Amino acid sequence: MTLAATFLGGARSRLLPASIPFSFFAAAVVFHVAGWAALVAAAPDVAGFVGGLGAPLSSLHLITLGVLVMTATGAALQLLPVATRQSLPALWPPRLIFWLMVPGVALMSHGMAAAAPTPLVIGGTAIVLALAVFVVVFADNLRRAKSLPVVTGYGWAAAVSLIVAAVLGMVLILDSDRGFLGDRLALAHAHVVVAAYGFMGMLALGFSHVLMPMFALSPAPSPRLSWSGFCAAVLALLLATGGLVFGFENLVLIASAVALAAVVLHLLTMSQVLATRMRKRLGLSFFLIRVAWALLPLSLLLGAANVLDSAGPRGPALFGFVLIFGWLLTFLLGVLQRILPFLASMHGSRRGGKAPLVSELTAEIPLKVHAACHLGALVLVTAGIAIDSVTLVLAGALLGLCGALAFALFALLLFMRLRGGTRNAVREAGS
Repeated sequence: MTLAATFLGGARSRLLPASIPFSFFAAAVVFHVAGWAALVAAAPDVAGFVGGLGAPLSSLHLITLGVLVMTATGAALQLLPVATRQSLPALWPPRLIFWLMVPGVALMSHGMAAAAPTPLVIGGTAIVLALAVFVVVFADNLRRAKSLPVVTGYGWAAAVSLIVAAVLGMVLILDSDRGFLGDRLALAHAHVVVAAYGFMGMLALGFSHVLMPMFALSPAPSPRLSWSGFCAAVLALLLATGGLVFGFENLVLIASAVALAAVVLHLLTMSQVLATRMRKRLGLSFFLIRVAWALLPLSLLLGAANVLDSAGPRGPALFGFVLIFGWLLTFLLGVLQRILPFLASMHGSRRGGKAPLVSELTAEIPLKVHAACHLGALVLVTAGIAIDSVTLVLAGALLGLCGALAFALFALLLFMRLRGGTRNAVREAGS
């Protein structure tokens, strides 16, 4: 039996109302457009960005919090109960998280762009409250989980990372107005590593053990290989965080080497999944996922080069762009274009009648336009940062914005088809 069959057994009974996960995904699609638009406005300052308030930081957080965390939160609230076979005990916490997160991200991003302390603090506080509620719900589900121990392990690592990243982020927000930190840059670097590799990275690696076999129709990967990758990833994260906070550069370099080993083990695990798959044609989404897999080790090498001061003055911006827009955003968009039609199909069949097919819900042309624009944007912005060309960064950001609009069109068509399919199912069930 493939993992998909095991995963989907009784899944419909643990689905949340469609309005909950799709609200998170819709917000992420809107923030995706806003993030690339903000990068267009920030183009003159992107190559030299090393931190501090301004348009580049606003664009970065529209992507990290608005797209990555928003999607991860919605996906975790929906997929973890299905994967662990433990339903959420109440529906109000996910709705509270959403209504705190959306205005919080908008306010905080505005505060960063305008260097305005009041919206920065109010928005940051709303986000921290939302993430605190999420951690409680997430941890409760992990605590009750009886299956998928590797996924649960990654989930606990992600939850702890989220708490640390949120605390560090709030300290940095308060310091931007009052300036009480002795070494703000070291704490900012630790915040980036814990948030990106810790929370988002651990979730991406953990859910890959469920989603990749499900998409490819494969058996579960080898537990020994999976646990080896998990242990290496956790060790690397601990070493990197300690090295950055306490100023031990050698510890950060050791962490980079251990993290590369973790990546190799994870990619071997994913290779095993794909080698035993029943579905031969994996489509455009897996092309994006493979690109993201290639950019993950590149981000680690760029991070190590920055520690060694061999990446040049534009090294920090290059590292941040490859890490966030390259690895995490590309991976998430590849996964999201498979999850959205899949969940829509499952929700479309809940009221009886014929379930809409995934292929009927997927608009291929917008996805092809998005993939071409997104990959082109990655190349242009990376080149623009590397040679300090505002023109290339601006061209890449505009191309990324076009790709984000194409992805928004794909999502809009899917929501419209889901709504139409649900109405048909209700009519069929009542006839």
